[in-house]
Amino acid sequence: MYNFKYKKVSSLDEAQQAFDAADDGTFMAGGMTLIPTMKQRLAMPSDVIDLGGIDGLSGISVDGGTVTVGAMTCHADVAASEGVQKAIPALAHLASLIGDPQVRNRGTIGGSIANNDPASDYPGALVGLSATVHTTKKKIAADDFFTDLFETALEEGELITKVTFPAPKIAAYRKFPNPASRYSVVGAFVAKTKDGIRVAITGAGPTVFRVSEMEQALTSSFNADAISNISVPADNLNGDLHATAEYRAHLIGVMVKRAISDCG
Repeated sequence: MYNFKYKKVSSLDEAQQAFDAADDGTFMAGGMTLIPTMKQRLAMPSDVIDLGGIDGLSGISVDGGTVTVGAMTCHADVAASEGVQKAIPALAHLASLIGDPQVRNRGTIGGSIANNDPASDYPGALVGLSATVHTTKKKIAADDFFTDLFETALEEGELITKVTFPAPKIAAYRKFPNPASRYSVVGAFVAKTKDGIRVAITGAGPTVFRVSEMEQALTSSFNADAISNISVPADNLNGDLHATAEYRAHLIGVMVKRAISDCG
């Protein structure tokens, strides 16, 4: 690990001031990705700005048909929330599948989506539920937020403050997890929303994506058989030591069918 300056801030204004004053500063939420990356000397920020001391960035509220999750809310709290379990059970279930207990109690929703690891779970929920990301500068629709591998629509120095999820009519999440890390080799979030069917896939490509052909088929007939003849080309999918692109393409169909079955 390289030398760096550590600063724990108590407000969003203080965080922004610290970032602007740093030569090459970075924000830290739960630190689940940043700290290992720094320990392996794959990142060398001049300043690490810890957001853990900012009041008001964590917590969950349910108002009518909207679930709001503060950016610094840990995965374990989302999984255990009675409000989330009642309004969007699939979101609570997804959070319960992230990593291990240590990761779930330290990792945050804001840190996860800002990092946009292709194998992370939350992007599937955001896109599958047509969520909105609220930042210190603007609101960003989930469909526009995740732009590429480890890239998002966030501007330099822009911080996520909360995420709002409209409750769907029904939704489910299924994933094929890496047995060691519990990252999704392929994950499928399927939801019936007020605006129609949404199918969001994580783990398979450089970033989360929707499968419009499956969405159209499920709009006509919401059952697993409706997508039996639909396949996703392997051309642009990830391939690594855990799974080839072709195997991931196969898993997409399997996970979507299981999610549909879970929807009942």
